[in-house]
Amino acid sequence: MKLTFLRHAALCLLLIGPVTGHAEVPEPAVRQLWQLIDYVGVDYSGAVSNGTVVSAAEYAEMEEFATRALEQAKQLPDAAGKAELLTAAQRLREAVARKEDPKSVAELARHAASLLLAAYPVPVAPRKLPEIRLGQTLYQAQCASCHGAAGNGDGPLAPNLDPKPIAFTDRERAATRSLMALYQVVSQGVPGTSMPAFTALSDDDRWALAWYVGTMANDDAARERGAALWQRDARAKTRMTNLAELTTQTEESLTASMGANDARDLMAYLRSDSAALATANGGVALARAKLQESLAAARAGNSAEATQLGLSAYLDGFEPLEPKLSARNKALMTEIESSMLAYRAALGNGRLAEAEAAATRLDGLFSQAEKELEAGASDASTTFVGALTILLREGVEALLIVVGMIAFLRKAGRTEVLPHVHAGWVSALAAGGLTWAVATYVVGISGASREVTEGLSSLFAAVVLLAVGLWMHQKSSAGRWQAYLKEKMSLAMSRSSAWALFGLSFIAVYREVFETVLFFSALAVDGHEGALLGGLACGVAALAVIAWLLLRTSARMPIGKFFAVSSIAVAVIAVILAGKGMSGLQEAGWVSANPIPWPHVQVLGIYPTAETAIAQVVVLLIALAGFSINAVQARRSAA
Repeated sequence: MKLTFLRHAALCLLLIGPVTGHAEVPEPAVRQLWQLIDYVGVDYSGAVSNGTVVSAAEYAEMEEFATRALEQAKQLPDAAGKAELLTAAQRLREAVARKEDPKSVAELARHAASLLLAAYPVPVAPRKLPEIRLGQTLYQAQCASCHGAAGNGDGPLAPNLDPKPIAFTDRERAATRSLMALYQVVSQGVPGTSMPAFTALSDDDRWALAWYVGTMANDDAARERGAALWQRDARAKTRMTNLAELTTQTEESLTASMGANDARDLMAYLRSDSAALATANGGVALARAKLQESLAAARAGNSAEATQLGLSAYLDGFEPLEPKLSARNKALMTEIESSMLAYRAALGNGRLAEAEAAATRLDGLFSQAEKELEAGASDASTTFVGALTILLREGVEALLIVVGMIAFLRKAGRTEVLPHVHAGWVSALAAGGLTWAVATYVVGISGASREVTEGLSSLFAAVVLLAVGLWMHQKSSAGRWQAYLKEKMSLAMSRSSAWALFGLSFIAVYREVFETVLFFSALAVDGHEGALLGGLACGVAALAVIAWLLLRTSARMPIGKFFAVSSIAVAVIAVILAGKGMSGLQEAGWVSANPIPWPHVQVLGIYPTAETAIAQVVVLLIALAGFSINAVQARRSAA
C-alpha cells in the first residue's frame, strides 16, 4: 500500500509509543493523541462504505489508529473529564470495529477530540495570527522544489521522488485536512519520504508555512464568496468562533451544518484572512491570541510589551463579552476576571512561572467560556436577561445619587435648583447616545479608554459624595435644621454650587450610561433586537418604580432623620465607587494590582486586590472619622 505523507506522519506518532502519565501533560502528547483521533475521523471514509470494507489496508490502519488512541488516552494522568474521554475513545474504537457509517465515525471522532482538549487544555492554535506572506516566502524557499511553485506536486525534484510529493491544490484532499494536521507534519516530518521536519524554523514560521499550504487549494472566487457569506450570515460566526476552531476544523467537518459549498467558501476566506475571525468574534479568540503574544513577550524578556498585551487580552478581548457570559455563568466570568488579574500581577512582579501557570489556567477557562457563549449565541432569552441585568446593575447606582440630590433639594425648599440636577442627568443620557453613535459608526472605543473613563469618574464621584456625606451628617448632628434651612440655605446654595450639582448629576449618570452603552453594543451582536429592546424597556420600567419608591419614602421621612440616613447612604456609595474606580484604573494599567485573599463582590465595589481594598478602607476611615468629629461637636454645642 502506498501511504500518503500524512499517514506516514500518523504512523510516526504511533511508533513513538504511549506517553506515560505524570502531573503535567506535555503538549506533544495531547497533540499527538488529537491527531490520531483526527485521522480516524477523516480517513475512515476511504476504508469503509455502507458497512463494507472497500480498502483492507486502510481499514487495518483505522483499527490500529483507533486502538492506539484509546491506549494513549488511558496513559494520560487523571483529570476532570478523563472518564468521559475514555468513554468516547472506546465508542470510537467500537464504531470502527463494527464498520459503522463514516459520518457517525467522524462525529464520534470530533466529539472525542473536543473532550480531549477540554480535559487537557493545550494550545492548538498559533500564538498569534500567522502571516500568509511569510508562509508564501517560506514555501517558495523550502517546498517549491518538490511540491511545485503553485503546489501541484510538480516541482523539479518531483520525478525522482517516491512516493511523489503531495499536490496541495487537490480539492478533495484539502477538504479533509486541518491546519493543525498540516502544522504537525511540518513540525514532525514524514519518515520514509523526502519530507523533512522543519525544526530549524521557529514555531511562528512553521504555523505560517502550514497556513499558507492550507490556502493553496482555494481560488479568489471562493474567498470572495466566503467574505460575503461571513458578512451577511450571522450563523457563520457561530460555526467558527475562535482561532482554535479554525485550526482544528476542516471543510468536511463544516459541511454537515452548512453545506459543502458554503463550508468551502467560508474556510477559504477565513484561512486567507484569519484576522476577520479575531475581529468579528473578538472576545475569547482575541483574548487568547493576545494572551499568548503576551506570554511570548514575557519569555523573551520584554516585560513592557508583555504587560501591554496582557491588558489588551482583557480590555479588548474578554471585557466586551462580560455581559453575555455573566448572564449565563457569572461564576465563570468572575473566575476569568480573577485569573487575568493574577496573570497581570505575576507579570508585574516578574514571576514568569506564575504567569505561565495563570495563562494555562486561563486557556482552559476560555474554552469553557466559548462553550457557554456558543450555547447561548442564538438564545434570545440570554440577550433579554443580560440587557435587563446590566441596566438594573448600572442604573440603580446612578439612581441613588440623583434621587438623593432631588430629595435633598425638595427637603431644603430649593426646588428652583432642581433644573440643574435634571439637566445633568438628561445631558448624560444625550452624551451616552453620542457615545453609542461614535463607538458604532465612527471609531471603536478601546478597552483602556473605557476603564480610564469609568475609573476616574468613579473616583471623582466618590470624593464629591464623601464631602457631601460629611456635610450632611454635620448638619443632621447639629439638630437645627429648620433654622439652618431658613437662614443659611440661600447663601449655601449659590450659583456655583448649583452647577456643582449639575456636574455631579452628569458624572454619576454618564459613567453608568457609558458602560451600559458598550455592554449593549456587545449584546447586539447576537442579533436579537426584540429581546434587547425588551430587556431595556423592562429595566427602564423597574428603575422608574425604584425612583418613585425612593422619592416617596424620602418625602415622608422627618428632615433630621432624612439627612442622617442620607449621609450614611452617600458615604457607603462613596466607598463603593472608590473600589470600582481603583479597579477600573487597574484594568486600564494605570494602577498596579496585587491579589489578596479578599471577597469579590462587584456590586459593592469589593475586589480581591490590595489596592482596591486600601482605597475603600481609606474612604471608610475618613467617613467614620468625619462622623465622629461631627458627633463630638454636636455634643459640645448642645452642652
